[in-house]
Amino acid sequence: MNHKCILFTGGGTAGHVIVNLALIPYYQQHGWQIEYIGSKNGIERRLIEELDGVTYHPISTGKLRRYASIENLKDPFKVIKGTFQAARIIRNTKPSVIFSKGGFVSVPVLLASKLTGVPAVIHESDYTPGLANKIATPFAKKVLATFPETMDYLPAKKSEYVGAVVRDELFQGNREEGLAIAGLNKEKPVLLVMGGSGGSQKINETVRESLPQLLSTFQIIHICGTDKVDPTIKQEGYVQFEYIHKELKHIFAASDYVLSRAGANAIFEFLALQKPMLLIPLSLQASRGDQILNAKSFAKKRYARVLEEEALTAESLMKELAHLREYAPIMIDMMKQHKTERAKEHVINIIKQTQKK
Repeated sequence: MNHKCILFTGGGTAGHVIVNLALIPYYQQHGWQIEYIGSKNGIERRLIEELDGVTYHPISTGKLRRYASIENLKDPFKVIKGTFQAARIIRNTKPSVIFSKGGFVSVPVLLASKLTGVPAVIHESDYTPGLANKIATPFAKKVLATFPETMDYLPAKKSEYVGAVVRDELFQGNREEGLAIAGLNKEKPVLLVMGGSGGSQKINETVRESLPQLLSTFQIIHICGTDKVDPTIKQEGYVQFEYIHKELKHIFAASDYVLSRAGANAIFEFLALQKPMLLIPLSLQASRGDQILNAKSFAKKRYARVLEEEALTAESLMKELAHLREYAPIMIDMMKQHKTERAKEHVINIIKQTQKK
C-alpha cells in the first residue's frame, strides 16, 4: 500500500498522550501522513497541535463516568455523534492503521475503526485496563500491555506484552540547563514534585505546608497543574510551574528525587531515568485503583516507596522523604537491573504487521 497514513487517538490526561508523542517522531521521519483524533478541549489538543506535520481533528466525546450524574444521560449521544465524526475523518484520510492510547475520546474512534474496516491497535499503560480500553478492546485487532501482569486481564488471542514506551527525548536532558530554567543551584539536591497533568490539591497543599522543613534539605521544582500555582509563595529554592512539556527533559535531568502520582507512563519514565521516587497514588475514592496497583508493583520491585494519600500529612511526608534519601542508592541499583524491552521498536513492528494491506 503506497499511501502511508496512520491515525493516532487518546486523551483526557497527559498519560493518554505520552506514548503517542513517543511514537509520532518515527512516523514523521519516515514520511507518513499523520492524523490525530482528540477531544475539543482536552490536554491532547494542546500537546498535539504544536507538532509539525500532524493534523488534529477534534470530535464529540463522552466522559465515561463511574458515578451517578445527569451528564451520563447525554454521553451516549455524544459518543454516537463522535463515532460518526471519527468515521468521516477515517474515510477522508484513509489511514492504514489506527493506534489508540485510551481515554474517553478513544471509544468513538475504535467504534469507527470497526465501521470503516481499518485495523486498530490499543496500548494499555496501567496494571489493569482502563474503562475506555475495556469498552474498545472488542473492536481492536491487537491490545498491548506495559505491565506483564496486565496480560491476565486481557483476551489472550489478541494481546501481547511489550513493556513501557519511553520518549527518546527524555534521555537528552541537560542538568545545568534544567537548573537554569528553574533558577536553582547545585548546592542542594532537587526534589521534583508532580501531581499528574491535572495537578493534585492534596499533594500541593501538603508540600506547601511542609516548605520550611523541605527547603532545609531540598530545592523543589513543583509542577502544580493548570491554575494551581500559588503566586503568594516566594521562597528561595522553591519554584512552581503549571505544566512543563518541551523543557521537561531538562527538568528531569536536574532532579535527584521525585515525589509523584503513580500514573504508569510517568513512573516508567522515572524508572528509565533511574530517579528514586516516592509515589502517592490516587485513592480509591478518586479512581478505580489503577495507580495503587502501579505503585505497589514498583514498590515490590524496589523501584519506589509508596505513601497512601489517606496517610499523607506534613509529618508523614518528611518521614518518607528521609527514607527515600536513605534507600535511594539501593533503588538506583535495582533500576539499573531493569531490562528495557525495546518496547518502542516492538510496538512499531506490531503496528506494521497490523496495518491494512
